[in-house]
Amino acid sequence: MTCTQAPARALVRLAVMIAPAMILSGCVSPSGDKAAADPQSAFMARLAAHCGKAYAGRLVSTDPADADMAGRAMVVDFRECAPDRMAIPFHVQAEDGTWDRSRTWLVTRTDSGLRLKHDHRHEDGSADPVTMYGGDTQATGSAGAQDFAVDADSIALFRAGGLAASVTNVWRIEVDGSTYTYQLSRKGRLFRVEFDLTRPVTPPPAPWGW
Repeated sequence: MTCTQAPARALVRLAVMIAPAMILSGCVSPSGDKAAADPQSAFMARLAAHCGKAYAGRLVSTDPADADMAGRAMVVDFRECAPDRMAIPFHVQAEDGTWDRSRTWLVTRTDSGLRLKHDHRHEDGSADPVTMYGGDTQATGSAGAQDFAVDADSIALFRAGGLAASVTNVWRIEVDGSTYTYQLSRKGRLFRVEFDLTRPVTPPPAPWGW
């Protein structure tokens, strides 16, 4: 062995010893660490995991304001998916057996967090007077749940439409291994629907106007 070979081999042995410690200490990060460290990225990934699938659900809250929806068939459809945008239509069967396809939940990434908007349309595809309302996250939340507090544009829209009670709305979306949940809450008001993610159904037609 030459004099130049000895230092070289010593460096190789040192690198082999140091590498595992660097990995354990976080100096070397796997590519998936970003989502794990960012709850909102992980949340969007959980939604996107259901892209192209639809699931049956039901109303689980008991607010009298929603009495006409109690027992109705419901379907959520993870229709359009991108890393920074999810379009999730919400279909509700009417008493006569037809389907109300007027609602689509839009979840997007912004520079400051996540945003939920409600695209509300009529059967002819035209926009409802109260549409594109929603809110933004005020905290990072978790991979399984995000809360969206009503935003200023929506407050103005609600006031203009005579819906003053809605100016304190908070929406919540939860997604775990077995259930997708959408919730609206404010003082004296609760609307909550749940969908079984373990039992996919045939995806429904496009929502109105899409």
